[in-house]
Amino acid sequence: MVDDRPVVFALTGPTASGKTDASIAVAERFGATILSADAMQVYRGMDIGTGKVTPEQRARVPHEGLDLVDPDEGFDALDFMALADRLIATRRPLIVCGGTSLYLRSLQRGLVSTPPVDPALRAEIEAMPDMHGPLAQVDPVLAARLHPNDRVRLLRGLEVFRQTGQRLSELQEAHAKEPDRVRLVGLRLDRDDLDPRIDARVLQMVDEGYVDEVRRLLDRGYTPDLKPMRSLGYRHLSDHLLHGLPLEEAIRRTQRDTRSFARKQRTWANHILFPQVTQHHLDVAMRAAEAVFGG
Repeated sequence: MVDDRPVVFALTGPTASGKTDASIAVAERFGATILSADAMQVYRGMDIGTGKVTPEQRARVPHEGLDLVDPDEGFDALDFMALADRLIATRRPLIVCGGTSLYLRSLQRGLVSTPPVDPALRAEIEAMPDMHGPLAQVDPVLAARLHPNDRVRLLRGLEVFRQTGQRLSELQEAHAKEPDRVRLVGLRLDRDDLDPRIDARVLQMVDEGYVDEVRRLLDRGYTPDLKPMRSLGYRHLSDHLLHGLPLEEAIRRTQRDTRSFARKQRTWANHILFPQVTQHHLDVAMRAAEAVFGG
């Protein structure tokens, strides 16, 4: 049986593992476009702190998935999937590079089909002091998987049931049996010395103007309560600029949180089942890409 699904090459793994350099080298070799699978790099004005590629690197290879929305605008996995589908349709070789596992899963598996958010219903459910009990009554399987404090997922489970009369857990089970949308082939890049690399990278970002970048965002009216501004170093540097947190402590917290985030990325990446590579990244990536794109 012929498998006519599109093939996409992916380089994923934790932050500071070398994905960017490897993806650019592979893209130059095969004339490919790079699609960022980093949920933070879609935001305009958030360049240094997200590790976004430089203008010089963009000039070498076409990049997509960057600078798509302002920090107070929304962008989600469904938007990413639509963007990826448009790029796949061009039939140009595509490399997906990034560590946001939800984006990679949405590209590979698609998303469970659910109705759009009803603002009035959402406000009603959000006002509930306890969501776990009501969810357990209508979708006990989903409720058993969720912590009582996981209000985001509890909310969605209740929303879906109230809107459709169907249990989200059953929709998810049916979705899990569907075939992959694309054949996602790739590698998980990692390094044994990741923690010191992360610490050094944060210091380099500060030297490159990280603090000034956060200051510009605040000056433009992007408040610290916005989701992108609560991420990793942006939150701590906002505390430095607005509330007097010493810069040294803001840097220390950024390093700490980035190391913790990298550990979570490793856990998420394990579910994708790509081979892990801890050394000779470029050579291994080139060989893997040759198998996908042809020598």
